[in-house]
Amino acid sequence: METNNNLNINVVLVDKNDGEIGVMPKLEAHQKGLLHRAFSIFVFNLDGEILLQQRAADKYHSANLWSNTCCSHPLPGESNNDAAIRRLSQEMGFTCKLKLIFSFIYKAELENDLIEHEFDHVFFGNFDGIPKINTEEVQNYKYMSLDELKLDLTIHPQNYTKWLKLCIDKVTAYYEYSKLETNLQF
Repeated sequence: METNNNLNINVVLVDKNDGEIGVMPKLEAHQKGLLHRAFSIFVFNLDGEILLQQRAADKYHSANLWSNTCCSHPLPGESNNDAAIRRLSQEMGFTCKLKLIFSFIYKAELENDLIEHEFDHVFFGNFDGIPKINTEEVQNYKYMSLDELKLDLTIHPQNYTKWLKLCIDKVTAYYEYSKLETNLQF
């Protein structure tokens, strides 16, 4: 789990090309703002709505904020895909086929003097059910269309995580493209 009790779990430090350069406890990497590997999952239902999660109230950063379906960090020696499947199951209570869509680097200052500096691998998936959320990680969920989400991000940006706001335009562009190319099967 990624609760406050697990802040000493190691993340993989990387260079700007995603080459591994070491490991460091997660909290220390966020305190120092060092570039490390991460992933973000965007799951869509058959109506094209994205499954969002509201982060638990006791998360060490971005608590209570709405975000993409799931995000986390692979453990040292763990592939991004395996980590994504593991965390999706742990946080949202289901698994689905995931497809790596794109990657990007971002850096954002957070509360508590923490800095997210991540080489983020973005996965898409399909799921049309009701998640069984882990309440230590997630306090709520909802499905929302991309148009509704983008509008709400404009009106109420304070309700959303920084990384979601930074990548939503790319997510939308890739989603629209994949809809044409693959009939939404990721």
